Amino acid sequence: MIYLHIPFCKQKCSYCNFHFSTSLLYREEMISALKKEIFLRKDELQSDRLKSLYFGGGTPSLLSADELQSLIDEVLKYFSFDENIEITLEANPDDLDNNFVKALSKTPVNRLSIGTQSFFEDDLKLMNRAHSAPEAESSIKRSQDFGFENISIDLIYGSPTSNMDIWKKNLEKTLELQVPHVSSYALTIEPKTALNTWITQGKIKAPDEIVQHEEFFYMTALLKENGFDHYEISNFGKPGLHSKHNAAYWKYNEYLGLGPSAHSYNGREQRSWNIANNRKYIDLLSQNKLAKESEILSEKDQFNEMLMIGLRTVWGVDLSVLKDKFTAKILDHFEKAIKHKLEEDILRIENNHLKIPEKHWFLADGIASDLFII
Repeated sequence: MIYLHIPFCKQKCSYCNFHFSTSLLYREEMISALKKEIFLRKDELQSDRLKSLYFGGGTPSLLSADELQSLIDEVLKYFSFDENIEITLEANPDDLDNNFVKALSKTPVNRLSIGTQSFFEDDLKLMNRAHSAPEAESSIKRSQDFGFENISIDLIYGSPTSNMDIWKKNLEKTLELQVPHVSSYALTIEPKTALNTWITQGKIKAPDEIVQHEEFFYMTALLKENGFDHYEISNFGKPGLHSKHNAAYWKYNEYLGLGPSAHSYNGREQRSWNIANNRKYIDLLSQNKLAKESEILSEKDQFNEMLMIGLRTVWGVDLSVLKDKFTAKILDHFEKAIKHKLEEDILRIENNHLKIPEKHWFLADGIASDLFII
């Protein structure tokens, strides 16, 4: 699978620490650099048949439908598409106007991941989102009208501007709109963000973890009652409409990440990442040089990563893979580390897979880290 990072945004969201620029100054050069990187790295994947192509960012919906099509065409020069390929575009509601969605519907893009975040104005203002509450709703309806059925929306819970009643209404609106996939995250405070500064200065309250816990489990119950599979801590999908792209990450499959700050993984022991600087990325590619660094993951790192990723999912960690992959020393540590958690029902073994019971999923990262080799 391939991930294409489009590092542009209209404005900076108050909670975001991803790599992007609010200047479109290098737009054309960036597209040319991406095409050059596609060519230079065309032989890195073991298979040239893609099951997923994902435009992420940043805000990929700032590109025109023609620009997106040109990048798809470039990929097709060196890769073939599986007949059921999932081609996802991350999009902001304010970009999904009638002309753009109409043009987009004529491209191979067949899945939209819409950054809704909330259907309430106070939440959106706190997050410094570029769209309004009415646009949050109308963008989904408009996309459906133009034939996009495979739609995911992002929702953020636990905001200081929200409460359980507002959160319930956000979820009710999601169900009313018949959105088949939801990615939902607790509002977290990242360093070097506006949100962190406001909290430090006492301008707003920090998110309440107890409230976030309650909202998480309310969402889990409601979405499951309405036919969603809870297949990863933050992801819910109707049967057959789980994210192929993200599921591949969680199952340790290889992927190729293109664009500034994008990460790649060879499915075994090597990880690489591109520099998080638009100008340097463009300049290096113009010289036919890759803008990436790489590392070989130690056995310890591979073990820790497998646990962190796998224990966030409904599939858990395949113990057969674990035992084939790691040495006796690591497996001995593993057996000792899980013993008490199995006894306390914090972990379970089902069909030779190690899993965290759903009632403990909100604490999954902490549970997984307790098993790490430091």
